Amino acid sequence: MSVKPTVQRATRELPQRRARPAINVKSLHRLSSSWQLYVLLLPALLYLILFQYVPMYGVTIAFKDFSPMKGIFGSEWTGLTNFRTFFTSYVFDSVLVNTVKLSFFSLLIGFPIPILFALLLNQIRHQLAKRFIQTVTYAPYFISTVVLVSMLNVFLAPTTGFINHMIEGIGGSAVNFMARAEWFRTVYISSTIWQTMGFSAIIYLASLSGVNPELHEVATVDGASKLQRIWHIDLPSIAPTIIIMFILGIGNIMSVGWEKAFLMQQGMNLSASEIISTYVYKVGLLNAQYSLATAIGLFNSVINFTLLIAANYCAKKLSGYSLW
Repeated sequence: MSVKPTVQRATRELPQRRARPAINVKSLHRLSSSWQLYVLLLPALLYLILFQYVPMYGVTIAFKDFSPMKGIFGSEWTGLTNFRTFFTSYVFDSVLVNTVKLSFFSLLIGFPIPILFALLLNQIRHQLAKRFIQTVTYAPYFISTVVLVSMLNVFLAPTTGFINHMIEGIGGSAVNFMARAEWFRTVYISSTIWQTMGFSAIIYLASLSGVNPELHEVATVDGASKLQRIWHIDLPSIAPTIIIMFILGIGNIMSVGWEKAFLMQQGMNLSASEIISTYVYKVGLLNAQYSLATAIGLFNSVINFTLLIAANYCAKKLSGYSLW
C-alpha cells in the first residue's frame, strides 16, 4: 500500500530536481566576495593562455613540410616523415644518450643537495650567520648563463686558471676541462649545483619553518641527538614537499637548458655536449628546418609528459602524495 504514494512523491519531485541551477549559489557568493583575488590572478592567467596554450597550434608544423611563404595551414601535410628523419639520423642515438645521461645525473646528484643544505642551515641558531650563509648561496642564482660560462672558462683555463694552478701545486698536470668530453658533465652539473643550490633550498626552508618546535623540545628532553631529530622530525615533515619537487624534476628530466650546454660546446667535447635542445636550436634556427625541429621538440615533450604521469602515479601509490 505504501509503494504507490512513494512513486507519486518521487514523480512530483523529479521536475524540481531537473530545475536545480547548475552553479551553486554559495559558489557564486564566494566568487563575488573574492573578486579582487581573481583580478590579481587574471594577468598571470592571460599570460599563460597567450604564450603557452595559443602557440600550441604550431605543433602541427611537426607533421608538415613547413614553408614560411605558405604558412602553417597552407604547408603540405607529410605525416610522420619528420619523426622518421630524426629517428633514422646518425645523431639520434648520441643526442638521446647524452640528454638522458646529463639529465639523470643532474637529478641524481643535484636533487638531494638543496635538501641537505636546507636541513643543515635550519640547525643554525645564530640568525646573523644563517642569513649571511643563505645570502651567499642564494646570490649565484642571479648570475646570467653567459657570465657563468665565462667564469668557468677563466677558472678552468689550462694555463691561467686557478684550478689548474692548484692541481699543478700538488704535483699534477694541467687539464683542459672545457675541451675534454669526459669532463663536460662534471663541469656542467657541479656548476649548476653551485648556482642553484641556495635558491632551490628556499622552498625546503619554508617547509621547515612550519615544523612544530614543540616536537624538537620533546625529542631533546628524551635525549635525541640533532641527527635523530632531523631524521625523525624534519625529514617526515617536509616529505610531501620533497615528493612534489621530485615529481616535477622527473617531468623535466629531458628539458636540459640549451643555453649553458651550447655555450660550453667546443669541437673537442661535442660528443658529450650535443643534446636534444642544442640540436633543435641548430636544426631549427641555424639550418631553418622548422618542421624537423618542431618534431624533435614534440618528441622530447611527449617523453617528459609520459615520465610526469608515471612519476605522479607511482608517488601516489607509494606515498599518498601527488600533484593531482
